[in-house]
Amino acid sequence: MIRGKSLKFSLDRWPKKSPPLSEAQERAREGWMKYWHEVLPNRFGVIEQFNHGFPAQMHLKNSRNQKVRTLEVGAGLGEHVSWENLKNQEYYLFEYRKDWCDFLRQKYPHLNVVHGDIQKKTPFEDHFFDRIIAIHVLEHLPDLPRALDEVARILRPEGVLDIVLPCEGGWAYELARKLSSERMFKKKFKMEYRPIIKSEHVNTLPEILFALREKGWQVERSKYFPLKIPLWSFNLCLGGRLKRNKG
Repeated sequence: MIRGKSLKFSLDRWPKKSPPLSEAQERAREGWMKYWHEVLPNRFGVIEQFNHGFPAQMHLKNSRNQKVRTLEVGAGLGEHVSWENLKNQEYYLFEYRKDWCDFLRQKYPHLNVVHGDIQKKTPFEDHFFDRIIAIHVLEHLPDLPRALDEVARILRPEGVLDIVLPCEGGWAYELARKLSSERMFKKKFKMEYRPIIKSEHVNTLPEILFALREKGWQVERSKYFPLKIPLWSFNLCLGGRLKRNKG
């Protein structure tokens, strides 16, 4: 991973303000987000195997069959659920779009679905969860430090944070975007993609890693995709398992 201490950022850059969108752009963004969640698993299977396989494997390899309480932040349409072994987990789906929560409740009536914003105080008690998952979520959060504070509040001191991040800001990710999502968006909505993605991906990978370090998170395990070499600008995604620094 990028070493946070080498990055010349400040937490003062948050909270950020997303660039304003027109009503037409807002409608297109919401339509695109739903479409992207529906089409990505089938159209980009290899990258989805990493997105969902990395955190699922982290749990399988380290759970020791102990019962854990897990929160998935930004659950979307529930794409990750089928990757998890739920036999030893009390599983919560946390999503800020109300209509998506309604969908999740219908699709997964046996799971706990909670509507809310991780950048604000959630309804959970302190140290409620053993494990928190955030798959392609942190890049979307204008008040990332506040979200990390809330994660720390509701996670047990010995708990783990499993994340997958896009290598936002890197040239390989930008090229892949132009060849995939940007083309798909322009074809479907007949408008420019750049304003939409700028309003969604408000944090780059270096910024996220800096914020994690500043907020006291320590990386236990990390893995880049698709290359094994740890050069963020040459990769598409980064998976990590983190714990809070002791003391």
